[in-house]
Formats: sequence, C-alpha cells, structure tokens
Amino acid sequence: MANDFGFRPNSSDDPEDSSNPGNSSEGGDKGKEPVQPPFQFDINQVFETLKNMGIQTPDLPDQVKDQLNSLTAMAQGMLAGGDAPFNLPVAAIRDISRRTLASHGELPVGNFDNDSMAGALGVAEIWVDEVTTLPRAGDESATPKAARSRSEWINYSLDGWQSFTTPLVEGIGKSMSEVMNSMTNNPEIANELAGAAKLFDPSKMMAAFMGTMIRTQLGRSIGNFAATVTSAHDAAIPLSDQHAPFLIPENVRAWGDGLGIDQREIEIYLALRESAASRLFAATPWLAQYMRSLVANYGSGISIDIDSMQRRTEDALSRGEIDLNDPASMQNAIAEGIFTPEASEKQKESLARLEMILALIEGWIDLVVVAAAGNRLTSLSKLQETQQRRRATQSPTQQLFASLIGLEVSPRTIRECIAFWRRIADLVTPEERDRLWEEAYALPTPSEIADPEGFLRGRSAPDDLSSL
Repeated sequence: MANDFGFRPNSSDDPEDSSNPGNSSEGGDKGKEPVQPPFQFDINQVFETLKNMGIQTPDLPDQVKDQLNSLTAMAQGMLAGGDAPFNLPVAAIRDISRRTLASHGELPVGNFDNDSMAGALGVAEIWVDEVTTLPRAGDESATPKAARSRSEWINYSLDGWQSFTTPLVEGIGKSMSEVMNSMTNNPEIANELAGAAKLFDPSKMMAAFMGTMIRTQLGRSIGNFAATVTSAHDAAIPLSDQHAPFLIPENVRAWGDGLGIDQREIEIYLALRESAASRLFAATPWLAQYMRSLVANYGSGISIDIDSMQRRTEDALSRGEIDLNDPASMQNAIAEGIFTPEASEKQKESLARLEMILALIEGWIDLVVVAAAGNRLTSLSKLQETQQRRRATQSPTQQLFASLIGLEVSPRTIRECIAFWRRIADLVTPEERDRLWEEAYALPTPSEIADPEGFLRGRSAPDDLSSL
C-alpha cells in the first residue's frame, strides 16, 4: 500500500471539550444550543445491535460497509458546527483491524504453544546474555506469557501504530484546511460555494470523509500485519511501553513453511531476534519519541499542490486508473500515492534520518542474533537469507512507512549498517558498542556509516586533555 493516510475526522469524544453541553461556559451565548459533536457511526456496530435484538441484517461485503461509514461521516461533516478537532479513534481502528484479521483466520493459543515458545525464548535469552550488556526486557519477577495470538498483537501494537500515524494526519489535515481557505479567498470559487456553505462546511465535509477512509486503511493494514508478524517486536520499531518479549505461534510456523529447516531452529532464531529487539527498545526510552519527532517533522512540512494533484488525476483518468462511478478505484488511486505531496528538502532530511535509524536497528539486531547463535544453529545462513527476503517484501515497518511518507529503507542501507556494526564489534567491547544507543547524537550519520574507525575517533575524547 502507499500513502493512504491524509486527514482526520472532525469529532471529539473528550468530555472536557468546550463543545460538550456539560462544559459550556457562562460567557457563551445564552439561549444558544451548544454544538453536539457527531457520534462515531459504524455500520458494523449497528448490525450487531440489531442482531442482538433478533432483527436479521443483510450480509454486506466489508467494502460496502466501509463506504456506508464514509458516506455517513461525510454527512456528519456537512452538518457539523463548531470547531471539532481531528482524531483517529483507536476503537474504530481496532474494529477494522479485527475484521480484516478475520478474513485471514486465527488459531487459538494453547498450553503446548506457550510451552514451546517459552522454551525457545528461554534459550534465546541465555544466548543473548552472552553477547550484549543490555538487560532482559520485562519484569523478571512476573511469569510472562510467551505465546500470544494475532488478535493480542493487534491490541499490543495499536496505540503505537496510531501514534506514528497521527503527526502525518495532522500535517495533511492542516494543509488541506489551508487549501480550502485559499480557495474560498478566490472570488469566483467563493461565489460558487456561497450557496453550499449555508448548508455545510466543505472543509469539514472533506475531513470527515477522508478521516473515515484513513482509519479504514490503517485498520486494514494492521489487520494484515497481524497475519504475518512473528513476535511483539518483529516490526523492529517501538510500538509499546511494554517490552516483555513474546512470539505468535501461528505466524512462527507459517514463517518456516517450505524451508525444510527443523522447527525448533526456526523458533529459536525468531526468539533470538525478539530477545535482541525487546532489549534494545527497553533500554532506549528516547527512541520512540525520536522516531515520532522525525515523522512529525515530515508531517509539519506537508503542502498540497492542487494543480499537481489535478494533473495527476487527469492522467489517471485518461489511463482508466480512476472510474468516477467506482469509489473503490478512487481509494485504490490514493493507496497508490496518486495524491502524495512532493517532499521538501526539510522533509527529505527527516526521511534520510528515519531511514538511517531503521537500518541501524535492523543492523544491530542482526549482529546480536548472529553472535548469539554462533555455530549452534546449523541452518543460520538460510534463516538469515529468509529473513532478509521477508524484510524486503513483507516487513510491516517497510509497508507502513512506505504508505505514510513514501519511505522505503533500501537493502543497501541495511547491508551498510550490518557491516558497520560488525566492524564496530571488532574494534570495541560489547558494552562500548551498546553504549552508542544511549542518545541519538551518539549514533552514526549516513556519512559516517562507511568509516567505522573514523566514527569512533570522532566520538572518543583524547587521553591527554592538557593541550585543549
């Protein structure tokens, strides 16, 4: 998927919001009915309620239901008054994620699954202890649940996905508002919109409609990710404040299908990756905020060029890629990035830094896994090859950032970061190597990746400071 995210719906569930009737101030217009925020309409919830009442409902495809939700949101936006903030409601995203996952199916997690995953993680933790000074993640006094279902991973990661998405949604929403304001400042356009504006706010209508579409696309993405990720931290980005490692047995088995490798080796290899990633994210609380700030920097610079969008739309229409009578074709066009704004130099810099941190994470995990496995896993090279191929084609992180901001971490950058960490491991102790993760400034820049020795010299203080 590509750039399907752009606007946030105009609604507020905040009980402290000034548009809430219970929070109207005495200074407001007396006798004027406060504006009620539109409720979050969901056709699935309506159908569920009707079924509970014993009323039969039609069996509609998910695509039709999503279009009904979009049309309802658009109608709410047309009629809504006041200044309702944008939002990406977690409950709505979760519901769409679960419905998407249902199309893949899901197996329950039993005691055998938990024992098997716990055994693999136990071995992995011991091996990883030998090659890194970063402590184990999670509360060691508690008994962790080593195996979890696909649905549990959705619940675990949902807030993280939303937090990475929100700055971009806000940026495009702000840019869209500026476009609408500039259009209404044009006398000709203002005259054409004058009659419609008495009935509805065009910008709110568009925001409500697009907001529903965005959360639909995000929910579908998360639901599809849940059918492939093998562990809590398989996405290789910090998605939760809870860092205790766990594996998803159903996906672990699917990962190794057709490889001809002993299942126990597959489980331990994936457990090694999970152990390394969970330790890294638990030890670097700054990392999640740093990555979000890069995404926010990109989002704040989003600017929509109406003329460029119009040209691309006309080209797509002429090629038959968009059918105005088919809403699904418009959604597919957005998914393919037809309306993706051009990146500024500031945004390109943020993308380069984000690509580098993602590649450094992958490179460090790879280093730790190879060092921990040593010659204990006879199929290690084949397991690594499978992981590299999967990372290039199915990585949730790759898919997410490609869809949000057009960023794809190149295999070359990852290879360079793997080589960087391996050379660093030859030059310093594991403790000194891992200390580079203490702050963002301690990590290498793109220009330093190719020269690990020079990088270390630049980060080291001279033994004799008397001449300074």
